[in-house]
Amino acid sequence: MDRFRDRGEAGRLLADRLTEQARPDAVVLALPRGGVPVAAVIAARLGMPLDVLVVRKLGVPWHPELAMGAVGEEGATALNDDVIAAARIDETTLQGAIARERSEVTRRVDRFRGARPPVPLAGRRAIIVDDGVATGATARAGCAVARLRGAASVVLAVPVGAPSVIRDLREVADEIICLHEPPGFMAVGMHYLDFRQVEDAEVGRLLRAGR
Repeated sequence: MDRFRDRGEAGRLLADRLTEQARPDAVVLALPRGGVPVAAVIAARLGMPLDVLVVRKLGVPWHPELAMGAVGEEGATALNDDVIAAARIDETTLQGAIARERSEVTRRVDRFRGARPPVPLAGRRAIIVDDGVATGATARAGCAVARLRGAASVVLAVPVGAPSVIRDLREVADEIICLHEPPGFMAVGMHYLDFRQVEDAEVGRLLRAGR
């Protein structure tokens, strides 16, 4: 099984694949928190601006790691209808989760960006980066935010992803760069030797350096 040493190595390998994307109108957009260390390396190596797109997973109540959808800035929502149906999530439960996570999106925007406005995306190429794709919910929400902000094109760049999910995400991204699509994919963390949790303080430090 191919495994990355850490998110920094994943970012360096992705940067090598993204050299043709290093153009004046491109912006690197990280999905926090795990996508920020990956995106920071890409932005630094290719000389592009770095910002975040704040999204939040909607976890199944009794299995929080399983995403039944995601919400993000600009009111973006992406739902995994198959998960909602299989888990028999009722509308009240779903709407409650959406309300809670929208509040968390607002809190994290304030923490990660503060009073600084987001990097303008109108007419630009948005390169959305995460540390991996499992269900695709947060990636879908991130792509939706970029579209709502007027991005001319959306590129999704991830080190690893579930093959079927990467295929489905081609509906929402103009281009996808995924280094590994392993058969039998189970979890993003299985493809890293070091998959420690990324803290808010590290996110803030990397974003400040990326500006």
